[in-house]
Amino acid sequence: MNEAKRRQDPVFSNLDEIRIERAGKRRRVEKESFSTSADEPSLASSPAAIWNGSEMTFVHVPPGAFVMGSPVHEPGRADDEIEHEVTLTRGFYLLATPVTQGLWKAVMGTNPSCFKGDDLLPVETVSWHQCQEFLNRLNREGSERYRLPTEAEWEYACRAGTSTPFAGGEIMELFCASDPNLDAMGWYCGNSGRRSRPVGQKKPNAWGLYDMQGNVCEWCQDWYGEYSADAKVDPLGAPSGSGRVIRGGSWFSNAKNCRSASRFYWSPASGADFLGFRLVKESKNGARNLKAPQPPS
Repeated sequence: MNEAKRRQDPVFSNLDEIRIERAGKRRRVEKESFSTSADEPSLASSPAAIWNGSEMTFVHVPPGAFVMGSPVHEPGRADDEIEHEVTLTRGFYLLATPVTQGLWKAVMGTNPSCFKGDDLLPVETVSWHQCQEFLNRLNREGSERYRLPTEAEWEYACRAGTSTPFAGGEIMELFCASDPNLDAMGWYCGNSGRRSRPVGQKKPNAWGLYDMQGNVCEWCQDWYGEYSADAKVDPLGAPSGSGRVIRGGSWFSNAKNCRSASRFYWSPASGADFLGFRLVKESKNGARNLKAPQPPS
């Protein structure tokens, strides 16, 4: 992996494999408005699938357009978050929570996680390649196809129609002191007790998705690469690279690294105790033709 500038952040200062690349300028674009329900969604309101007794609850994410990245005035912003308009032409179903240890065990028969003791804890310490094996096992059965979200799909779903740093509002704390808007929705270094927590305990975003900002970072399908300010339609990320995108912040992260726009990458062959994933479910007949997984460079 090529050496790149390490993020200067006390929470990430001891992580040897994080490599961050930064890019240039910002362009202001129009944001499409979204209507959302004022009622707090429930896990029970979403379609579910069953795997060996483990329930997978999904939330429908509609097609639409949004501004990906962050404005230059956003507190905690990094240079690789260039704003650009993204249009997603197809809706999809996204798992309402990160994949749990119970579901991983039902599919894989093992539990690689560091923090154990509750099947509702998110699975972690799984590499991108291990996630692909998990997906392949799911996809051998039934009429649905499962995959990782693209980075654009992930941020669109995380924002749920919002443009603020958190889906629940503005950012008030950059590091590990209490941030009320983040505290309501996520587990981070300010409230986690330095470990992962059972999924679905905090408030969901407006589309009914839990733990998008904190608890565990989440693998995306994409190779990490620089943004441009050009508008994109159904982007699939860089054509190649040295790391796969991880999103969302974790129990280990400070507040600024849990923002909707915050992005990192990680070696696809490595896992970490703060790194998990969630699933996209789509019909096999209507599946997007995503790029085939590539081996690490």
